Amino acid sequence: MIKIELKGKQVVVRDPSSLTSLINGFYGRKIKNALVLSPEEALYILDVRNGVCYQKGKEIRLGELLEKWSKRRKFLARYLTYKGWRDRGLIIRSGREVWGKYGRSVVKQYESRPLRLKSKKIKGVFYEDDLITLSSEEGKELYEKFWFGQQGTYKAAHRGKLFKLDLFESVYLMKKGVLEIENASREEVIRAAKRRFKFFEDMFMVYEDWREKGYVVKTGFKFGTHFRLYFPGASPVKKGKEWIHSKHVIHVFPRKHTQLISEWARAIRVAHSVRKTFILAMPGKKIKPKRKYLDFALYYRTKSELETPKNSAPRFLMYSLTEDEKIGGEKLAEALAVCEKYGLEMLASIADRESSVTHYLIKKITLENSRYDYFEIEWVQP
Repeated sequence: MIKIELKGKQVVVRDPSSLTSLINGFYGRKIKNALVLSPEEALYILDVRNGVCYQKGKEIRLGELLEKWSKRRKFLARYLTYKGWRDRGLIIRSGREVWGKYGRSVVKQYESRPLRLKSKKIKGVFYEDDLITLSSEEGKELYEKFWFGQQGTYKAAHRGKLFKLDLFESVYLMKKGVLEIENASREEVIRAAKRRFKFFEDMFMVYEDWREKGYVVKTGFKFGTHFRLYFPGASPVKKGKEWIHSKHVIHVFPRKHTQLISEWARAIRVAHSVRKTFILAMPGKKIKPKRKYLDFALYYRTKSELETPKNSAPRFLMYSLTEDEKIGGEKLAEALAVCEKYGLEMLASIADRESSVTHYLIKKITLENSRYDYFEIEWVQP
């Protein structure tokens, strides 16, 4: 049995056998002859390790402690994610303990092949309610050489004469001087877009950024995201017996936007289920983090041993969240900037209503000559 004490607002351990056991398990902070526990550590010991808490020699009921901690901001999110990591036999420490530059993050480099858009000018008609531009067969070159729009029918270009451009393609090609819309100016098309999409400018920035680097960017509707992505050189023309399939999807998360964690996570899981890499796009000016730490520093395992503060640096920083809270683009960007500062990857750990924890590993992407932040997000099971 592990004995802990409530002394003022602190939870401490003085019992010699309990002290040894907890130090060996990398709990708490050693101060003189005692160990100071965080509320998450104390609750874990009482909840899982059959610990007993005393105050002035009298045993305290667990319910009394829970009431004392009930006003702590996001305490349950932190506790459940803490517990989930500890229950796997892994070491987890306070995020305040990180310092320096660990160099354990993986930055993925995405190639860039600038788009050389040379095409005769085409004319089209914009349908405002549908946010679609229609043209005739004169768009065939744009379709076959650069994969803009859709000629005829999807995967059957010969079935129909109409050439269709979506909203983002229309605005981009007008900006490039390749498309002239006969019934609307570019400004009128953008105004129509803004009426429909609250964050159209952010979405267009991302579309334009990847297109300028030579990527093909199409709608991600079927996969629950904003765009699907094809690498430079992709073509809509069938190669042999196979069509080219996208392997990446992009979800735009504006810094000024907030959304439920459950909605954010759902898009990632859909992408994972269809074996596509989920890319989170955060357009706009990059920020310097105001916060200095995240919730927890996580140690993992190698093939031969468990990582601990004695033999290793932390592997990840944990951002503890719950299913029903909202997350803002600015907060997420700031948390990711903290991870970049320390050279660690972020694990966004989400506790659901049944106290199960889902982990998403977030890795930074470097897109050559881009001013924006991009991240690969992968559902992982530690």
